[in-house]
Amino acid sequence: MEKNFIILWALFCSIYLVTSAGGVTAIVRRQFFPDNSILDLMGTQKLENHANKEYCSEPCTSMVLEASDRCESCLLAHPHVPRYVEMIRWQLVSDVLIALAYFSIPVELLFFIYKAQVFPYKWVVAEFGAFIVLCGLTHLTNVWTFLTIAASATRTMTFFKVSTALVSCATAVTLSWVIPEVLSVKKREMYLVGKTAELDKEVGVMKKKEETGTHVRMLTHEIRSTLNRHTILKTTLVELSQTLKLKSCNIWMPTEDGEQFELTHELEEDSNKSASRLTVSKTDPGIQYVLCNQGAVLVPLNSILLQRHKDAIVSADGTVLEDRVVAVRLPYMSTSHFKDVREASVANGHIPEASSYAFLVLVLPNSPERKWQGHEFDVVTAVADQVAVALSHATVLEESMRARDQLLSQNLALEIAKKEAEEAVAARNDFLAVMNHEMRTPMHALIALTSILLTTDLTEDQHSMVETMAKSSSLLSSLINDILDFSRLESGSLALDLTLFNFSSLMREVENIVRPLASKKNISFSISWEPDLPEDVLGDSNRILQVMLNVIGNAIKFTLEGEVRVALRVGDKSEFRPVMAAGAELPLTPRRFLEYRYIHVDVIDTGIGIKALDVPRLFNKFVQADSTTTRNFGGTGLGLAISRKFVELMGGKIWLESEGLGKGTRCKMYITVGIYHDRKQAPLQESPKRSLTPTELTGLQVMVVDDNSINRIVTRRLLDNIGCKSTVLDSGQSCLDVIAEKGPEQFHILLLDLCMPEVCHSGLRKGTHCPDYTV
Repeated sequence: MEKNFIILWALFCSIYLVTSAGGVTAIVRRQFFPDNSILDLMGTQKLENHANKEYCSEPCTSMVLEASDRCESCLLAHPHVPRYVEMIRWQLVSDVLIALAYFSIPVELLFFIYKAQVFPYKWVVAEFGAFIVLCGLTHLTNVWTFLTIAASATRTMTFFKVSTALVSCATAVTLSWVIPEVLSVKKREMYLVGKTAELDKEVGVMKKKEETGTHVRMLTHEIRSTLNRHTILKTTLVELSQTLKLKSCNIWMPTEDGEQFELTHELEEDSNKSASRLTVSKTDPGIQYVLCNQGAVLVPLNSILLQRHKDAIVSADGTVLEDRVVAVRLPYMSTSHFKDVREASVANGHIPEASSYAFLVLVLPNSPERKWQGHEFDVVTAVADQVAVALSHATVLEESMRARDQLLSQNLALEIAKKEAEEAVAARNDFLAVMNHEMRTPMHALIALTSILLTTDLTEDQHSMVETMAKSSSLLSSLINDILDFSRLESGSLALDLTLFNFSSLMREVENIVRPLASKKNISFSISWEPDLPEDVLGDSNRILQVMLNVIGNAIKFTLEGEVRVALRVGDKSEFRPVMAAGAELPLTPRRFLEYRYIHVDVIDTGIGIKALDVPRLFNKFVQADSTTTRNFGGTGLGLAISRKFVELMGGKIWLESEGLGKGTRCKMYITVGIYHDRKQAPLQESPKRSLTPTELTGLQVMVVDDNSINRIVTRRLLDNIGCKSTVLDSGQSCLDVIAEKGPEQFHILLLDLCMPEVCHSGLRKGTHCPDYTV
């Protein structure tokens, strides 16, 4: 833009000089030669002829010759004629040269307009070109008028001069408007130059920021290439020292008590200077100043941090340099702070900031030319932030590693505990299996033998003793059964045996069992159920019977006088919600059941009652109200615990209510049964009970195969008592041998212990060659 302005201004000046020279030439010529051009030309010709002593031989008109004759005497008498003739010759040559220049200048202007694509004043240049061309034509016409005498020359001269006057006036008017525009262009140019300088300054700032960002990215990449805290700090010192051309760089860490800072990391050349660690108090002015600023700052001269860098802050001539050392704080959190952070977050509802800071100190070389720049402060601050982030990540990793190691040790301990628990469970199962076989078998034998002994002729004392033995055996057998059932319930190996049964018949069976117990204690007993109680239901009748006997038996046992009442009714879903045992599923889910029925059982007694504090504990195993209850009424404390397990397994719930001691107890429970609605046959009917007569059993040949000698003795005595003829064997092979010897038709019934190790039921049936045997 500036170049175009200079060219335009030079062009205007040149044109002005050319036109001014032409105008001055015309004025001077008219001053010295006021006659018209024809007379001037004739006088010139006469003067030239006179000077050369020659006369014009061309014919002239009479008027011209007369004029020439009149002027000749005057011109010859003029003393300066030779000088005028020489000047006129120079004018002719100058006119020719001016004409050539005037015609060449427009050509150059046209070339300028063609090349200057952004030149805004092309029409002004066109006016100047027309003006110059007309001026050139005027000078050529002027030469023509000197050389010839013709009216056409005068007319042409007049035309060109008038055109030149018009164009020159138009150009003058145009310049009065163009010149201010050209001057305003210069102002705009100066404005743009100022803006360009500002943009250059901003570009420089952006380049510095970009350079700073590049350094920060490079340093960040190096710092974050590891998650080891010591490696991060060492890398920070080395990379900052190389990037900023530092003399020294070190890190001060807080001590355990937080009252001091210790020099922990420094460059290798600095670490060789001192063998001992330096410490500084947190009350140091430099420490406090750095702590109050988030970014990098110059360390005051009164700080102890500068003790190691005296050679850097004092120049060779002893001048103290105040801008040598810069420090920035680093948020620092060790693994020991995590517990404090968690406790603070729980107490305050948010996670606090880092509880302590480390300090990064950077020292420039001892050179007055080297000073800290603004972008270098930004680099240090940005790197400090990245180091803080990397340290936090490293701390989190260390904490996670520590937690992982702790979890591994805990998992190992859990695996060991699990293995020990599995071994304990296996040992318990083995014990239960042994107890089931080794204790229940002789106990059943004892019960059977005592029952047989009671049928013999005994004295009154003997009968009393045998009866006591039978009761004790039955009690011990019940205790063993309860322990086995409860163990199976806890292990989850006991499942319900769902069958279709008549609920009313089951309740009558319960009544037949417990009524004699109540009558023996002179206690009134009643059981009732509503008419809408379902008849045919699906459930585990044996477990329902066991629960009912446990609950009603407890009510009778702890009631000394009064009554025991049992009421049954049907509840709906809104009244009773199934409460499932842990890990159990509601068993009554086949689609053929239209809906569930919730049977509510209410057992009320007027017994000794229960303390309110003891009610929740009574459903725990081996727990009773107090030692007095155990001593007076006996029991193991397993009945209610087993009942609750069975009730929950059947999708129900059981609980106790009591107003206190001496006010009786109320046991409530509900169980879930299914209603079978897709059955076409008639409702279940109780099968008539028929007792076998001795004559029907007399003479039956029965083979008994059992490897337990006590079982063989008991079974043989029972069969003998009912009139059967028994053959007792101790192994399956001996059974096959006897059958092969006597023939299978000699025996009507085969009693076989399938738990014997060498017995195969299907193989034994094939070996007897008699599929009609009742085994």
